[in-house]
Amino acid sequence: MAHTSDPAVDGEGFPTLSVANILGETARRHPDRPALHFAGHTIPYGVLWDQTCRYAGALRARGIGRGDRVAMLVPNVPDFARVYYAALSLGAIVVPVHLLFKADEIAYVLRDSGADVLVVAAPLLAEAVPAAASAGVPLVTVLLPEDAGVDLPRLEAEAAVAEPLPRHTPVRPTDAATILYTSGTTGTPKGAVGSHLSIVEQVHCTLIDSFDLRADDVVFGGLPLFHTFGQTAVMNIAFRCGASVILLPRFDPDEALALMVAHEATVFTAVPTMYVGMLEAAQRTDARPPLRYAVSGGAALPVAVLEAFTAAYGASVHEGYGLTETAPIVSSNILSEPIRPGTVGRALWGVDIAIAHPDVEDEIHLIDPADLGEIVVRGHNLFKGYLGRPEATAEAVVDGWFRTGDLGTYVDGVLTIVDRKKDMIVRAGYNVYPTEVEAVIARHPDVAVSAVFGVQDDVKGQEVHVAVVAHSERTIDPAELIAFTRERIAAYKYPRVVHLVDALPLGGSGKVLKRELVERYTPVREG
Repeated sequence: MAHTSDPAVDGEGFPTLSVANILGETARRHPDRPALHFAGHTIPYGVLWDQTCRYAGALRARGIGRGDRVAMLVPNVPDFARVYYAALSLGAIVVPVHLLFKADEIAYVLRDSGADVLVVAAPLLAEAVPAAASAGVPLVTVLLPEDAGVDLPRLEAEAAVAEPLPRHTPVRPTDAATILYTSGTTGTPKGAVGSHLSIVEQVHCTLIDSFDLRADDVVFGGLPLFHTFGQTAVMNIAFRCGASVILLPRFDPDEALALMVAHEATVFTAVPTMYVGMLEAAQRTDARPPLRYAVSGGAALPVAVLEAFTAAYGASVHEGYGLTETAPIVSSNILSEPIRPGTVGRALWGVDIAIAHPDVEDEIHLIDPADLGEIVVRGHNLFKGYLGRPEATAEAVVDGWFRTGDLGTYVDGVLTIVDRKKDMIVRAGYNVYPTEVEAVIARHPDVAVSAVFGVQDDVKGQEVHVAVVAHSERTIDPAELIAFTRERIAAYKYPRVVHLVDALPLGGSGKVLKRELVERYTPVREG
């Protein structure tokens, strides 16, 4: 039977849902509970929300409203939460910027996202000021002392005279909440747009089915909050259940351990390099926090590190898997089951995982999940698409499935990551995109051609290597090339190892065979 169109059936309806409620509702219900521990001070939820509403009032006075883009270059300090939830409470979209980006990289994000304002912490002004000027985006500071002698607007001062936002602006569940920059393996970074629905559902499903986080828990917040892992798996999840977060602007294992002991941390959420650092710190002191469990993501955690951490800290480590485009959690070793070292566990509730033929590009051709293939995902956690890049979105989401680009198996409901389909490097939990690094190296006058690739590393997960061919009659100094690249891109991206070669291995189509380089330069392990 044919049905006529009816807005009550076919329209968007009237539901609203905001990530801002994650902080706002907990503050209303439990204003005196501790929300943040930072630099020797504890900020209760009620105080943090009041400060957030004042920041929102200041941003509103600047003309920021629903659908506007608020870029933020803020480290792991209380101002991150204030700015993040202030923007969302106005119905604006948050655009967190990587703290290690240089001026040109920041300017690119500002232009591409259509940022309406950049909120920047004072320690990051050196790169942010020229970036904002280049992109033509107004800048406002946080953490800038009144007597700094710098003629820049201060958000704290504007918030002091602005009318606080009385209540958050209602938005639709599928409205955009965040634009997080990632770039697959080719080209410049792409803005992955996340919705309020995906983020809130991610939080609820994780709390109900994956991790037993309680109001009296204390979570270590060393993960960078500009990244989706830190935003969701630390800040949003902790704030939703009224737990508190220990903030550490720059991860230092000895300082992290001291803070966790002082504040009696019960949950440790981190990337593998942090686990390695914490093992080293444990050798220098007998002090231990009362951890109930730990969570790992961002890159593969070596089983030996997992076992050593459990032995040193008496806490089981639950490894998970996710991507920026999936809000981010796809699967995890859940707390209610024995962990399966070497796997990334079960799918998050409401998330469907399958294995597809990796070489069929124009459709999703599902295969036996026990066979090695490309991991594909669908569910409430999927992003809305890449900002301004419909072609890239169409390549990533096929037949309703998101193509992760990762190869793995999915046996008995347990996901195992085997390899990466393409050439992206994950160094210390950060994505490094070879073509971006190669574009910088190509500016060097002595380099004819280069190929950037990742080599397995016990500490960083993967290390960035580059094979370079010199121009004729030219010579390349590896140390000088590393310094040249380091000056032009973020610290985690530049190659640490340079291989001087006469020619790069090429396939029949002329494409560089990076897997041959990986095999050539991967150290042979004994035993």
